Amino acid sequence: MHRRRTAKLLAVQYLVLLHTNSGVLKYEDPKLVIGKKNEPVQGPKRWFCHGDGTNLWNRETSLMSKTKLGLLATASALVLSMGAAKADIVIATVGPMTGPYAAFGEQMTQGAEKAVADLNAAGGVNGEKVVLEIGDDACDPKQAVAVANQLVSKGVALVAGHFCSGSSIPASEVYFEEGIVQISPASTNPQLTERDMDNVFRVCGRDDQQGEVAGKYLAANYGGKKIAIVHDKQAYSKGLADETKKNLNAAGVTEAMYEAITPGEKDYSALVTKLKSEGIDVLYYGGYHTELGLIVRQMRSQGLDTIAISGDALNSLEYWSITGDAGKGTLFTAGPALEKDPSNADLVKYFEEKGYKPEGYTLYTYGAVQAWAQAVAKAGTTDSEAVIKALHSGDAFNTVLGSISFDAKGDVAAPGYVFYEWENGGYDYAK
Repeated sequence: MHRRRTAKLLAVQYLVLLHTNSGVLKYEDPKLVIGKKNEPVQGPKRWFCHGDGTNLWNRETSLMSKTKLGLLATASALVLSMGAAKADIVIATVGPMTGPYAAFGEQMTQGAEKAVADLNAAGGVNGEKVVLEIGDDACDPKQAVAVANQLVSKGVALVAGHFCSGSSIPASEVYFEEGIVQISPASTNPQLTERDMDNVFRVCGRDDQQGEVAGKYLAANYGGKKIAIVHDKQAYSKGLADETKKNLNAAGVTEAMYEAITPGEKDYSALVTKLKSEGIDVLYYGGYHTELGLIVRQMRSQGLDTIAISGDALNSLEYWSITGDAGKGTLFTAGPALEKDPSNADLVKYFEEKGYKPEGYTLYTYGAVQAWAQAVAKAGTTDSEAVIKALHSGDAFNTVLGSISFDAKGDVAAPGYVFYEWENGGYDYAK
């Protein structure tokens, strides 16, 4: 696949001219190149420039007004000075900052903001300050692509995102073309790293790993029960449900029911009625906490004691705010709880003192920024080719996830998935 790399500015193809009073004018000449002091400029017209950028004129034509010539002179001065300027390094985190999954966007924001603050407090990255952009994709694929293109225009060096696989995958096409490093803290669909894109990484596990853990668990503990597998049709959700089904079936157990629902609805009584009529003992749900919370609450209101099991998108305290006591006993798989690692105690204390619980993907996002920063330090530059090479080197990066490295696909070599259980307003490792 072809990738266009962002290069140093050697020529001006499109000059955006700023006028302090009249707004923005645009002069387009694809052949115009800024020359040295008192030397002609290459192009269809012969433009001359003093080294201070104050005078730019055409000795062969007077078609251009003095105003435009003055604006061109200002722009030329800016371009000539750009090489000496040292700009901040811009990175971004992107996720659902609004919408039903905004709780996860908050997790990512908290982690990224703290990571950037800590980097700058330690002198920045290679001596340069890091600036954070926050992008909102609302877990919508089209919006994710739009945000990705906006970030390209801002010259970001890293995108710690996205959250939803359905956003990460299409946005990654943009980042690949532009040579921007993408490290997702949360997108688990295997296809994210299965498309020969050397700039794409993740610090979380994959749904084929998560589905294997869930499928084997279901077979071992509920093999003689009626199991329903339900998903909400989204990339993450269906991928996880299908991986779980594959591993359940491989263990010799066939589900009694396989269904898809529409995300974002409020009434799932039709599904609940079917679960009841089929005598379903265990519901495995591929999807997010918002929908499963409603399903569980409605199951309990209809007298169903069906056990609910799901994946890592249940690691938000918002789940209990939806279910209340009805959520007790819900099981889900996720990566290790980084906030429980004693080596992260000071970081956890920081968040707790500001009144925030660093659950879910807070520290995973922090770790994504950490890995990138260490790769930049190793490379000695923010140039994407060099940073990508450093990330793929096989060397270990010391992060809140522990000592991690990335394989050839960009997947992380880290501990796998474990089960958690909801009770009394929170969740912990399942007993």
